[in-house]
Amino acid sequence: MELTSTVEAREMKSQLLDSMELEREKGITIKLAPVRMRWQDYDLNLIDTPGHVDFSYEVSRSLAACEGAVLVVDASQGIQAQTLANVYLALAADLTIIPVLNKIDLPAADVERVSAEVINLLGCNENDIIKISAKTGEGVEEVLRAIVKRVPSPRGDQNAPTRALIFDSYYDDYRGVILYVRVVDGQIAKNDAIKMLATGATGLALEVGHLSPTMTADSTLATGEIGYIVTNLKTTRDARVGDTVSLKKYFDKDGK
Repeated sequence: MELTSTVEAREMKSQLLDSMELEREKGITIKLAPVRMRWQDYDLNLIDTPGHVDFSYEVSRSLAACEGAVLVVDASQGIQAQTLANVYLALAADLTIIPVLNKIDLPAADVERVSAEVINLLGCNENDIIKISAKTGEGVEEVLRAIVKRVPSPRGDQNAPTRALIFDSYYDDYRGVILYVRVVDGQIAKNDAIKMLATGATGLALEVGHLSPTMTADSTLATGEIGYIVTNLKTTRDARVGDTVSLKKYFDKDGK
């Protein structure tokens, strides 16, 4: 498995998407991380989300931007309480769920018992569960094949008025407010005038692009894609998580 060529060799390290020191120290995900990767002839738009129940709203907004979810269960510990909470969110969103048992290489792994727990929770078949070891790489390619085969392609209309869901936003001291979005319809190009439908705030898309996993600028973000928008907004209150980004021209009387 390899990421796109924009990722330099020096960046290929363990816990690649966990950038915070505490995340790397404890081996947990605290902050969601979107990433686009190229596998065979497919572009996979992925969001790595926190597993803890305290981040359930953040997870729910991420799930709203997806067609499917990969449920990763520790083969040595089984299904945890926070896992249940996230499964219910994914079921409520009517997502395709791909169950994955990780850490099957550990001596303490109890694949049979944990598989039974997953089957009882999801009502799936034994053959639907993918057994992997992220450490050794065993089964990882099978997960990618399952994503391509089981998860439906993004729906949306490229020619419809632009709609993009904000599933995360943060303020950067040097670049301003940065939005992580999923484009549902239409497209957003660099230098487009944008409008937040809930807050009514307007601004400019100074840069658009995707993360692989570092920011990589593109000319546009198109229907079905997940990426980022660098804006000239001064505060994240103008672009809240869950809001919809559109183009200002749709709301101007003269269409400009």
